[in-house]
Amino acid sequence: MAAVFSGKRVAGDFYDGFRANSHRILFGLLDVAGRREDTRGILIATQNIFRNMGCTLFAEPDINESDAMTELSHLLNRSVLETAGAVRPCPGFFGCYNEQLATLCYTNAGHTPGLLRDHGGVVELPSTGLPLGLFSHATSDSPTVGLEPSAALLLVSRGVVEGRDKHKGDPAFGLKHVKDLFRDDPLLDPKALCISILNAIGECEYTLPVHDDQTALAFVRNP
Repeated sequence: MAAVFSGKRVAGDFYDGFRANSHRILFGLLDVAGRREDTRGILIATQNIFRNMGCTLFAEPDINESDAMTELSHLLNRSVLETAGAVRPCPGFFGCYNEQLATLCYTNAGHTPGLLRDHGGVVELPSTGLPLGLFSHATSDSPTVGLEPSAALLLVSRGVVEGRDKHKGDPAFGLKHVKDLFRDDPLLDPKALCISILNAIGECEYTLPVHDDQTALAFVRNP
């Protein structure tokens, strides 16, 4: 697993990943609305909840991972609201990879769809609920998918998909372009894969939002 950002970190992209127990790995990508100087407190509080409660909820071997992921999302949502003191939209994608079962339990809280690549192609893991930071009692579903050997998951922030054509001014990069690049990219090294996707934006004639981060996170199951 690896995450890479491009350019200056001016906005509220946050990513993290850690081992919750001997066979579970938690990771996530959160996009807090606003400039980084205004979102720092939210990012710190969110990371503390993600790590501390993530270890607590996913530590025991015999748990319902979907229930644990839903509870973690609820705690993260409450943390955002309490720290911000107001509504603060925070799309996020959080996942738990179970090494024993080769499964991924995830929640997509209004985030850009995750992209899962295997021998059958690339499928989207769409939103399963509202962004964090909107409603105190909002819930998000937490489905589970299987990962075959060499399967790869790619997450990109809003700043990646909202690149606009320098000549036409259209939102021309988009998720479809990312999806096509990901499908045709043979790389299995997570960091190299993130760099390849972000470099593709620079090689094309696109201008990116000046007040948004461009972040990619990749997770690859060993062959």
